[in-house]
Amino acid sequence: MKNQLKKINFNHSFIFFLFCNIFSLTILKFENLIFSPLFCLLLILSIGVSHGSLDHIKGKKLLKIFEIKNMYIFYLLYIFIASTVIVLWTIMPSISLTIFLIVASFHFGKEDTQFLIVENSYYNQLLFFLKGLLVILAPMFFHFEETISIFKLLLIDNESFYEFLNFIESNKILLYGIILSTLSSIILFIKNFELKKFTIFLDYFSILIINFYFSPLVAFTLYFCFFHSIRHSISLVCELDNNDFKNGLKIFTKKALPLTIITATFCFLGLYLLNNSYNFDSSVLKIIFIGLASLTFPHILLEYLIEKK
Repeated sequence: MKNQLKKINFNHSFIFFLFCNIFSLTILKFENLIFSPLFCLLLILSIGVSHGSLDHIKGKKLLKIFEIKNMYIFYLLYIFIASTVIVLWTIMPSISLTIFLIVASFHFGKEDTQFLIVENSYYNQLLFFLKGLLVILAPMFFHFEETISIFKLLLIDNESFYEFLNFIESNKILLYGIILSTLSSIILFIKNFELKKFTIFLDYFSILIINFYFSPLVAFTLYFCFFHSIRHSISLVCELDNNDFKNGLKIFTKKALPLTIITATFCFLGLYLLNNSYNFDSSVLKIIFIGLASLTFPHILLEYLIEKK
C-alpha cells in the first residue's frame, strides 16, 4: 500500500502543479476575474472539511484502545475542544492566531510529506515544521498588506502583534524563513533518495506559484482544498480499501458526507449570527479561519493520540 500511496500522491502533485500554472495564466488573461470570500468558503466546507469527516471512525478506534465503549464521549470531547478554541480566540485572539499558525505549519508539513518518510525522528518533525512553514510565510511575503488586513478582520487589534509583523517584514525575516523552508525540502528530498520524492519540489513550487499570483485567501483555499485535503483524503481512501482505490473512494464519500453536511450547517448558522454584527465578507473570513482553527486542534490531537497508541 505504501508504494501505491506514493504513486498516487506523485500523480496528484504533478496534476496540482499543472493546475496551478494553467490557472495562474488564466488569471493573467482575465484580470477582472474575482473570487468572492463566499466562493472560497463553499469550497472549504465541501472539499476542504471532508478530509476530517472520518475523525469519528478514528475516534472509535481510539476509544477501543482506552477501553471506552460510549461514542458520545468522543463527540463531546471533540465539540468541547473546538468550542474552547473559539472562546479562547475571542479572549486572546493574537496568541490564539500565533499558536494556530505554528501548529498548522507542522500539520501541513507532516500530513503532506510523511508518506515519503519512514523515520519518525525529532529531526524529521523539525523538517516537517519548516516545510509547512512555507504555507504560512508565502502569503505574508508576497502580499503582506492583504494578509495583515485578514488578521485585522479576525478580531486581532493588538498593536504589538502588528509591530512585530512589520519588524519581521522590514528586516527580511520572512525571506529567511522561506529559505529555511526551502532547505528543509531539499534535505527531505535527498534523504533516502527515490524518484517519487520529486513530489516534494512539485509541491514546493505549486505553493509559491499560487501565493505569488493570488490573494492570500484564494491561495489558501486552493492549497487547503485541492492539495492538503485531497492528499489526506487519498491516504484515508487507501486505508479503507488498499486493493481497490475506486471502491475505497466510494466508501470514503459515503462515510464523510454526514459530518461534512453537519459541519457546513453549523458554519452557515455561525455566518448568519455573525452577519448581524459584521459585514458579510468579514463574517465569512471569521468562519473560514477561526472555524478551521477550532476544527484543526481536535483533528491534530486525534491524529497524535492514534499515532502514539
